[in-house]
Amino acid sequence: MPTPYQLSYQCWLWLLIFGSVFLWSAIEPKNYFTWALEVSPAVIGLGVLIVTRRSFPLTPLVYGLILLHCIILVIGGHYTYAEVPLFDDIARWMGSERNNFDKLGHFAQGFVPVMITREIVLRLKIIQKPFWIGFFSVCFSLAFSAFYELIEWWVALLVGGPAEDFLATQGYVWDTQSDMFYALIGALSALGLLSRTHDRQKVKLGVCRV
Repeated sequence: MPTPYQLSYQCWLWLLIFGSVFLWSAIEPKNYFTWALEVSPAVIGLGVLIVTRRSFPLTPLVYGLILLHCIILVIGGHYTYAEVPLFDDIARWMGSERNNFDKLGHFAQGFVPVMITREIVLRLKIIQKPFWIGFFSVCFSLAFSAFYELIEWWVALLVGGPAEDFLATQGYVWDTQSDMFYALIGALSALGLLSRTHDRQKVKLGVCRV
């Protein structure tokens, strides 16, 4: 089990990385309104982690995944999801005109929440059977993805034109459906790739026996 010093060191490193990327993102983004919309989930997530750090500490794997997701969010906030330079280059290399950074974001929207859900379900013993734990975790991730699409729709209705960068549809008529599909692929990928590592970390931390 990690010592309190190690846990503190990990926390400070997490905060340092988050803070550095967040400050970079806040310096002359394309549009501050879009930036605020895009980074708000990361800020809310940071607040939740701070509040629950002592009462419900997570495994290092899940903390790392959350940090990765936050980085994706703030990069998208800085450039907008339709104009991240690296993905413009990738689009040109592939002979496409579409910047697909938003698809990476929605892949992460399944990849990360499914592991958070899995940890909570296991830790609180909400479900016992391994298959149903995975099934519920994937379903929750898809519900979360669908709810985010609803938020995008509501924002677009409220503010009109200024929300176009937030939506990042880029004229693709099936953008909403493909976003949720990428979230599904992300959720299934995370369960397939990370479940064993996740289980080992829970045992090591003494928070769950498998």
